[in-house]
Amino acid sequence: MTATATRVLVLNSGSSSVKYQLIDMNDGTRLAVGLVERIGEQTSRLAHTPLAAGGDKRETEGAIADHDAALKAVAAELAADGLGLDSPQLAAIGHRVVHGGLKFTEPTVIDDAVLKEIERLVPVAPLHNPANITGIRTAQAMRPDLPQVAVFDTAFHATMPEYAARYAIDVETADAHRIRRYGFHGTSHAYVSRKTAALLGKDPSEVNVIVLHLGNGASASAVAGGRCVDTSMGLTPLEGLVMGTRSGDIDPAVTFHLKRVAGMSTDEIDGLLNKKSGLIGLCGDNDMREIRRRIDEGDERAELAFDIYIHRLKKYIGAYSAVLGRVDAVAFTAGVGENAAPVREAAVAGLEEMGMAVDASLNAVRSDEPRLISPEYARVAVAVVPTDEELEIAQQTYALVNA
Repeated sequence: MTATATRVLVLNSGSSSVKYQLIDMNDGTRLAVGLVERIGEQTSRLAHTPLAAGGDKRETEGAIADHDAALKAVAAELAADGLGLDSPQLAAIGHRVVHGGLKFTEPTVIDDAVLKEIERLVPVAPLHNPANITGIRTAQAMRPDLPQVAVFDTAFHATMPEYAARYAIDVETADAHRIRRYGFHGTSHAYVSRKTAALLGKDPSEVNVIVLHLGNGASASAVAGGRCVDTSMGLTPLEGLVMGTRSGDIDPAVTFHLKRVAGMSTDEIDGLLNKKSGLIGLCGDNDMREIRRRIDEGDERAELAFDIYIHRLKKYIGAYSAVLGRVDAVAFTAGVGENAAPVREAAVAGLEEMGMAVDASLNAVRSDEPRLISPEYARVAVAVVPTDEELEIAQQTYALVNA
């Protein structure tokens, strides 16, 4: 890495997509952003925006066979803007890796041993880690001389005490199969908890925050003095809050019942709980904007789905208030958390005795900046803090390669 190398390429490789951002770490400026989707289909699409040059978004469609072809297409787009992967200004490539297990609790430079351990975790992250591995291998082949860093979704939650991370099942069985609460969305929870402390004018070590990451996937965390002490997702991202297509918390015996009584296979139950449940299972929509529109038109099914969603949110706010003992702030983030004012209002409604309230006029404001939406008299600050997982990955990657 040269002394002038200040750029980090962040890659988030999904099963059929690659999201990417090129960030200059001098000031956090985004030089380019983009998305390749529907990889492996005839209708693949690449959308690329060269922010450094102030250029317009470029979109191309056509078959992109695999992740190797996708990253080569990304490299070509970057090169066309003078931002190629061969640039001496590129310091490292940071990869989002969903599951790091107990071994990876910090950003890690990727070598063969690290890659083998990520592969070993595939059974506990079968939908995510294989795609992350593919992205890593492709990037390594393109720039074998460049540091490649894995930043793990689970890492921020590794500070949970054992009594929060352990499930109450036979210890030997749990240890043999690595069954415990790992948590996810860790880069978002880390970033938002720090930004919330800054919004309050305090150091993270002085603040207890409940972070509500509400997107199509959703999770809550209890962060005490900058350290996660509990989180809603568990062994997999299925546990916890009601999500767009995932059930969240459910009686484990439901799975046995569906197998015995409905004759459903393990794969069918997996598909039901991960892809056909949550909001889409309850009302046929997983877009909160559409659900609110339907509620405004008197749709009772949409209203019930919303009420179930909010009920679960309130349960976690209450539970994590008890876990923390003292709550300084509740922070809403991600697509729903940042944009759906009715969700924020409903989640806090009735919690005045816990020191929480939302000011209607402040809550109605649309902004990309971190902001408080609670009245001045509220004992607990309620905040909207836009997340930035890509910047968090870039910052952790750059700090590691410059250590």
